[in-house]
Amino acid sequence: MRYAFSLLTALCFSTLFVCLSVQATQASRHADDYSEQDIITDRLHLSLSVGAGVITNPLHGGDNIPLVLIPQIAFYAEQWFFDNGRLGYSFLQTPKHHFNLVGELNSESRFFIDWHPKNIFTLQSSTLNNQFVMQDEASSTRYVDIDNLHKRQIALDAGIAYHYVNEDQVFSVQALHDITDVYRGVRAALQWQYHTVIGKLKIKPTLGINYKSAELNSYFYGLNEGETQFGKIDVGSSWQPYAKIDARWPLSKADSLRFHVAYYDYSAMDGSPLFERTYSMTAFIGFDRTF
Repeated sequence: MRYAFSLLTALCFSTLFVCLSVQATQASRHADDYSEQDIITDRLHLSLSVGAGVITNPLHGGDNIPLVLIPQIAFYAEQWFFDNGRLGYSFLQTPKHHFNLVGELNSESRFFIDWHPKNIFTLQSSTLNNQFVMQDEASSTRYVDIDNLHKRQIALDAGIAYHYVNEDQVFSVQALHDITDVYRGVRAALQWQYHTVIGKLKIKPTLGINYKSAELNSYFYGLNEGETQFGKIDVGSSWQPYAKIDARWPLSKADSLRFHVAYYDYSAMDGSPLFERTYSMTAFIGFDRTF
């Protein structure tokens, strides 16, 4: 998995190249067939994906998270909106520019908490690892198992998000701050997303990078005094790239087959003794029904 991010990034660009090639001959039809960026207001948008998938846990002692049921819930009023766990207020809405005030739960604690809200309708493995602190004698590398750490609390973050829509491409930037006084830090993100159709197949490749402050990383992935024999360990700020592809094959107006794969890079967290792997992957394949 060392080169998984590079391979998935290359796949995103390859998908984009194919999409643009097809679009050159089907440009006018494309816009009519697929306008996922357009949201109908004052209506509940509800769908449910059922299938098989997993979110891999990169931490020592952490169980992977099976994906069986994935609900998607959204409601947009004229200015207020709720979209899959994100509550927001839109200050600016034009065909190209969207500027929002947003709030959402921080997802970092999902690797520590069995039933985290970010992992709704997922099953937990019963495998437990009871090792507390391990040390590789050959490399003198320190490992810490998360089962015996102090509980990491769920934080609520709020801030601003801006989206620029250029036909089928969406460029996004956001900056959020912890407003619940849990980790007292910030996080930000830059993202590019492309919406297209090849025949009947609807494809959405995404590339982005997350910024996480030293306060965030130290709270979730550092060590506090008294947690282990290693004492207090702080972790610095980090830039963490990611790549995703979401694809849907319509079966009817309401039903479709869905495929999703994502790679999140954690190689910048090498200062933390909690990480067993430098990445987390999400993969899912199943059936999607829109209600």
